[in-house]
Amino acid sequence: MDAATERTLIKAMLQPDFYDHPVEQVTLIETHISWVFLAGDFAYKVKKPVNFGFLDFSTLAKRHHFCLEELRLNRRFAPQLYLAVNQIGGDPACPELHGRPALDYAVKMRRFAQQDQLDRVLAAGLLGSRQLDRFAIMIAKVHQAADVAEPEQPYGTPQAVIDPVLENFTQFSSLLSAKEYRKLKGLEEWTRKCCDDQHDILWQRKAEGFIRECHGDLHLANMAWIDNEPVLFDCIEFNDNLRWIDVINDIAFLVMDLDDRGEAKLGWHFLNLYLQESGDYQGLQLLRFYKLYRAMVRTKVLCMRLGQPGLSDTERKQDIELYHSYLALASSYTATPPRRLIITHGLSGSGKSTFVRKLSDSCGFIHLQSDRERKRLHGLSATTSSHSPPGGGIYDDKANHATYERLQLLAKAVLTAGYSVIVDATFLKKLQRERLRCLAAELSVPLVILDFQVAEAELRRRIQQRDTEGVDISEANMTVLDYQLAEKQPLTEEERELVLTVWPDTLPDEMAERL
Repeated sequence: MDAATERTLIKAMLQPDFYDHPVEQVTLIETHISWVFLAGDFAYKVKKPVNFGFLDFSTLAKRHHFCLEELRLNRRFAPQLYLAVNQIGGDPACPELHGRPALDYAVKMRRFAQQDQLDRVLAAGLLGSRQLDRFAIMIAKVHQAADVAEPEQPYGTPQAVIDPVLENFTQFSSLLSAKEYRKLKGLEEWTRKCCDDQHDILWQRKAEGFIRECHGDLHLANMAWIDNEPVLFDCIEFNDNLRWIDVINDIAFLVMDLDDRGEAKLGWHFLNLYLQESGDYQGLQLLRFYKLYRAMVRTKVLCMRLGQPGLSDTERKQDIELYHSYLALASSYTATPPRRLIITHGLSGSGKSTFVRKLSDSCGFIHLQSDRERKRLHGLSATTSSHSPPGGGIYDDKANHATYERLQLLAKAVLTAGYSVIVDATFLKKLQRERLRCLAAELSVPLVILDFQVAEAELRRRIQQRDTEGVDISEANMTVLDYQLAEKQPLTEEERELVLTVWPDTLPDEMAERL
């Protein structure tokens, strides 16, 4: 498409009578790869005839192909938004919707209010844990249902992973000052070393089916809260290598985006529920690597934009500030903070999970839940009841041993990946606690025991209320509480030296400071 045809096409699509439905006014939103025309109840996205190497829309056939791909791929998440691919054709001097022969193509989408985009929801102070809970559950299900890369396909190999990562360091290094260039080289060296160190893990992830056809561009501006439902849109259609990726790479973009916006607490909240839903704690070994990669993608885009003419002084100043912030964020991911192993101790109904959930968000700790892992071992969803009696079924001695063994293995994986972890279980038996004490000694990390103290009468009131509401994943009832009271083994004097007591009025933020 030549420049004259471009101008004619844009002019035509800005006219309300171009469309075959009621339109009062047309608004154009332009990005570096597309024009989006907001017209009445719909939006029409036309791809620019550009070729950036990683993206090639340079011919009509390619633009048509990628319009069809955009429709196919995004219907996985938002079939209610992605409606059709419309042909634009006819006389180049007077283009028509559905005209022949084809001049170009547009993806037709149903419009939604821009304030429903999650970046705008956040800016308005309306994004909270409730919405992120829904997104975490949805994205875990999306990943589970996504197609898995075949062994013979190149996706997810160490080379396929490192190539786009290293491209970020080469594509804009000429735009940097000497000081910035040295910082960039340090990040590149860390990235290369990390990829070398994780070489076997990368192959293992591919072999175990974690390389899937993902979203690829999962950040707040590509997510929306519409009619109280989570919606994903605008996934990557233009480059298979950027879409067929590790699922942990997919969510790393969102976690990084929340970090960048000063909402790390929400990032931890999302991450913990996603991991609890998916069980993919192994992926933590690569999370910092992928978060740095995502921050460098943003850095690269800003540097490329700064190299283009036509920016106002205000836009240039804003982009420079953003670019420096992303470079600093990328650098922060190369540091590994001190690790801690924390276990809970308390009877059912003592509020462990609710407290730990908030504490983990505040501290940036990974939250392991015994109820979820116990049920996962037995092929049950978190909310499915096993109908097991106290001390029987999935709560018999064999199942208890397997559950605490799994918690120990997962805690070791989390700590080895460089993260602190809170293991949320009753830990009423000394042997259960001893396994985690030995793990802490093995990995040379401090162990803390959060001891939950609640009067028995209050425990019974809470369990009764929980049974009535029926919303908790725990299966503990009055009979279970009686069983626990009879079987529990008190903390030893040695263990009490590791205790921080949680009273009913203890606040998670207060405990976060103590930790």
